[in-house]
Amino acid sequence: MKNKKIVGITGASGALGKELTKLFRQKGYKVIGFTHSKSNSKVDLESPNEWIKWECGKESSLKKHLKKIDILILNHGIYNLSRENINYENSIEINALSKFKLLNLFEEIARTNDSLTRKEIWINTSEAEILPALNPSYEISKSLIGQLVSFKNNLLNEETKKKLIIKKIIIGPFKSELNPIGIMSPKFVSKKIYDFSNSKRFLIIISPNPITYILFPIKEFFNFLYCQIIYRYKS
Repeated sequence: MKNKKIVGITGASGALGKELTKLFRQKGYKVIGFTHSKSNSKVDLESPNEWIKWECGKESSLKKHLKKIDILILNHGIYNLSRENINYENSIEINALSKFKLLNLFEEIARTNDSLTRKEIWINTSEAEILPALNPSYEISKSLIGQLVSFKNNLLNEETKKKLIIKKIIIGPFKSELNPIGIMSPKFVSKKIYDFSNSKRFLIIISPNPITYILFPIKEFFNFLYCQIIYRYKS
């Protein structure tokens, strides 16, 4: 990737968001951090160059900021063990629907972009898309966003593919406030994300679990075949 691009990161105040921010800043990128945090967000050499406060459900208000971004990393999410119905609603809204709304909004921006450089959007999902996480609301939300991103990528028309690159990043358990017993460190995960960013692959996997490297490519292959059938049926 070329330097001087502008990177947008949602969930920039979380453990992984902070490490991604530091890494991209070190590599010479300008970083815009999107956060739900109500506390004052400091600006220094390891923080985003600019902070944007936002709320899920108000994604359309970010359009003017997203227009400036070359690479958008959707990294926000929640992990709540509550059995209350409201937790299922919040998990689906924040982990899935909010990301899908931003994906659609960024796609719309990319389609009208006059630059010869394609915009990129990277969506961080989870092994919980198909593997147990001992948290039903989290698993449901990750399964939903995982399917939505796969279908979106496979059903892009050729004109849009010239304007937008979609990457789906499957991440295994890493240490954070939400998961203090995670195996991987946020710094390790952020470095792997950056290292794989030059890959032309849609699917990027960062996990200590060997089963993940078998199951997810198989799942994506059948998603691809299914979407090819849809294309033929429509034509």
